[in-house]
Amino acid sequence: MDELPSMQPYAYGWGRLGPYFNLFFLLFFGLLILSISRVALVFWQRDRVRATGMISEIFVQGIRADLILLGYFIIIPLALAPFLARRHTAQLWAKLTFWWTTGALVFVGFLELASPQFILQYDVRPNRLFIEYLSYPAEVFGTLWNGYRAVLLTTVTGTLMLAWALHSVLIRLSTRMTIWPTKKLLLTWPVLMLLVLMQIRSTTAHRPANTALFALSGDALVNSLVINSAWSVLDAISSLRKEANSSEIYGKMARAEILAEVAAAPWLRDYRYPITERPTLHHQQAAITRDRPLNLVIVLEESLGATFVQSLGGLPVTPELEKLKHEGWWFEQLYATGTRSVRGIEAVVAGYPPTPARSVVKLSLAQNNFYTLALGLGKQGYQTEFVYGGEAHFDNMRSFFTGNGFQNVVDRQSMQPRFVGSWGASDEDLFDKALQRLHHLHAEKKPFFSLIFTSSNHEPFEFPDGKIALHDPAKQSVNNAVKYADYALGKFIRAAKQQDYWRDTVFLIVADHDNRVYGDSLIPIKKFHIPGLILGADIKPRRISTMASQIDLGPTLLSLLGVSSQHPMIGRDLVRDSTSPGRAMLQFNNYFAWLEGSSATILRPGQAPLPGRYHAGTRQLTLDSTAADERLVKRAMAHVMLPSLLYREQQYGLAK
Repeated sequence: MDELPSMQPYAYGWGRLGPYFNLFFLLFFGLLILSISRVALVFWQRDRVRATGMISEIFVQGIRADLILLGYFIIIPLALAPFLARRHTAQLWAKLTFWWTTGALVFVGFLELASPQFILQYDVRPNRLFIEYLSYPAEVFGTLWNGYRAVLLTTVTGTLMLAWALHSVLIRLSTRMTIWPTKKLLLTWPVLMLLVLMQIRSTTAHRPANTALFALSGDALVNSLVINSAWSVLDAISSLRKEANSSEIYGKMARAEILAEVAAAPWLRDYRYPITERPTLHHQQAAITRDRPLNLVIVLEESLGATFVQSLGGLPVTPELEKLKHEGWWFEQLYATGTRSVRGIEAVVAGYPPTPARSVVKLSLAQNNFYTLALGLGKQGYQTEFVYGGEAHFDNMRSFFTGNGFQNVVDRQSMQPRFVGSWGASDEDLFDKALQRLHHLHAEKKPFFSLIFTSSNHEPFEFPDGKIALHDPAKQSVNNAVKYADYALGKFIRAAKQQDYWRDTVFLIVADHDNRVYGDSLIPIKKFHIPGLILGADIKPRRISTMASQIDLGPTLLSLLGVSSQHPMIGRDLVRDSTSPGRAMLQFNNYFAWLEGSSATILRPGQAPLPGRYHAGTRQLTLDSTAADERLVKRAMAHVMLPSLLYREQQYGLAK
């Protein structure tokens, strides 16, 4: 075959390697960008890295992870060589590899530039949360612009400069390009494909390398430094396609074995499960008999973890909550199931356990006929509504709530707030509207359930001036925002106590999750510890010292309300039993922890379970070097597999 003619300047390649050079350029500069970023991140987190004793492993395995990522980027245009490396299509292939190389390197560079701020917030590299937040550009941009303007501008400017520099370098190197003859290109292609495939596989084991292979230490942040942010994000995107079977990353377990293990819990073993199509559906007899069922109000507090409650080992920024705890049931060992608001919603409102997938609030098969307290109480004649100071479409809440029992949704558009921040109306404005709605519901002479979701304790921490004595000198801090949220909560409860419905209403105050879940362990358990308080009606002061999970709140509330009903929740009714040792389940990134007594069993994707001990007093997790207790592993597996099974088979609902 004839030699292809030399191409003019701006020919999108270089030397006699032709378009292959663009791919070599991608490999070389990709490794350079990722290595510089990793060195900077490791230096920044040097204390945590040094504590693991794995500095050299981080860099060696990090380069391996980078080669895998870049191999995926290279193999896509390389696979087109047999079709485009010809006389009439050679320049098209050259252009394609040129722009592909530029785009891939800009993508990689952007995510590395965005990593430090994401790590500050979530203590890991960009992951699934990074993708989920992209669905709500207005709210996210408002948060970034008002709270992180300098970081946002620096990241955008840095990305644009990187794009310009890469484009300029490639163009400059393109001015003397001569493409190889077609025969030579095609003869070389199989060798290059084989080398890149070996680079991607990176192991001779049965399965190719994956993110689990690079979990080298007991610190989740350090493990995330080994891989790169682009791989972390792309892996998260890939996992979105497997959400119905997400829990299978921990292994396999037979359906019958899952159901039997879950049903063996002491608080569930005496129930009957009469409907095969609804394997966890059972009839719960309320522990308290009432002539008329009580009303229910749940105040879901944004990011108000034990970190901010002095009596739970935190800061003294919730004085109102500390005073209220003496008036009702105060939970001393209550744990959130996750780190996102929607995870707290599914646990508190639906009694649904966590999975490695996104919350069911956002998943398609859970948008109708999925059990929630609103759906169940609606069958009992309750009026049900959701009140939120922001936009109810955020995190798909409006769709999930209206499709699953909430008869009315009240959000920012229905309010006339005096103060509006990036995330909507202030908590005072929210509670003022909630008081109006509760008065209206009470006037209807029917029992009601109202879910109130706050948002003032959310970055960039905007709230009205002159309301509180600031805890920190700078007003817009998390501690000041929490103190304002606590102030607004106390004001709301004082106003509610003056209303006729107070004596007929049970109030639950609970956090959705803690703020900034981080720590130098695989799962920072202490950051899942949250406050919980049940008061109102005839609730007597009581300390609940047993370990409890957010999924226990639904069954407990039904008993306190005096509502006997069928439901699929597997949580514990603490009215009947609040003294025996409890359990909690936590989902942190791809790790699942089963807490039972002082033991902790951690499930990891593609790796053996880890046993440990959690010391509630010191709030420290200690990992054991011995093999995990098979009974606890089985229990943990059953409880992380169950919600995926129920979601996939659409069985978490009421009888048809």
